[in-house]
Amino acid sequence: MIDSHCHLDDRQFDSDRAEVLDRARQAGVALALTIGSGDGPPDLEAALRLAGAVPWLYATVGVQPHEAARCDPAALDRLERLCAHPKVLAVGEIGLDYHYNHAPQETQREVFLAQLEVARRTGKPVIIHTREAWSDTVGLLRRHWSGTGIFHCFTGDYAQAVEALDLGMLVSLAGVLTFPKAEALRDAAARLPLDRILIETDSPYLAPVPHRGQRNEPAFLIETARALGRVRGIEPQQAAEATTANFLRLFELPALPPGSHEDRLLTRAAR
Repeated sequence: MIDSHCHLDDRQFDSDRAEVLDRARQAGVALALTIGSGDGPPDLEAALRLAGAVPWLYATVGVQPHEAARCDPAALDRLERLCAHPKVLAVGEIGLDYHYNHAPQETQREVFLAQLEVARRTGKPVIIHTREAWSDTVGLLRRHWSGTGIFHCFTGDYAQAVEALDLGMLVSLAGVLTFPKAEALRDAAARLPLDRILIETDSPYLAPVPHRGQRNEPAFLIETARALGRVRGIEPQQAAEATTANFLRLFELPALPPGSHEDRLLTRAAR
C-alpha cells in the first residue's frame, strides 16, 4: 500500500514518530507521501526534513489555504526552489477552504493561483485541498491548470468525482470511506475507474472505522483499502495493488520489484 497523504510532521507524532513509522511498515505501507504544509511560511520544509531522513518517505511543498495570508513572494520563491529536490513529488496541499476562512477568500484564491503557476513552471503535479469551495476550486483549475494531480481526501459524490477526473486529476480516498453516513462517497468509489483512485490516511486526522476517535496513523491505511475492496467487490489485495500502481504511475516512480520487502508487507497486510 501507499499512503498518498499524511502529515507525519504533526506535533501529535512528536512522542512516538519512530514507532508510528515502524507500525506503518509492519502494516504493509511501502511508501508514504508526507505533506509539506506544516505550520506554513516561513518554514516550508517540515515534510522534506522527514523524507530526507527516511528512504521510503516522499514529500510535498506548499502553502495550505489556512496559511495563505502568510504567503509572500519570498515564500513562493523558496517553494519553487524546493521543488527541485529529488524527494519532492508535488506542490501541495494547496487550494481553498471556505469552512474555516482562516485567510480571506480572495487571498486564498490569489495564493492558490500563484502556487499553480509554480507547479506549472516546475512540472510538478498538485495536491488539492477543497472544503466548502468546490465550485471555485474546480473553476480555477479549469481556467488555470492543464497538468495533473490529486484531489486529496475526496468526500464528494460521483458527479463531483467525474468533474475531478475530467480535469485530469486522481481522487484520493481517506478513512471517511468507512464512515457510516458516507454512502454517496462509497457510491462514487464503486463507480469510478479503479485506475484513477488513490488511498490515504490524512493522518493524524480522520481515523477510519474501527479506530474512530483515535489519532490516525499510516498503519490504519489497510482499513481504507479493505473498504475500497468491499464497495468494488474485489479483494483488499487488489485494491492495494491498484492504488499503489496508480501512485507510482502518477509520480513516475519505479515499480516495486516483485518479492521485495515492500511487496511481502503489502501481501501480508491485505490478507
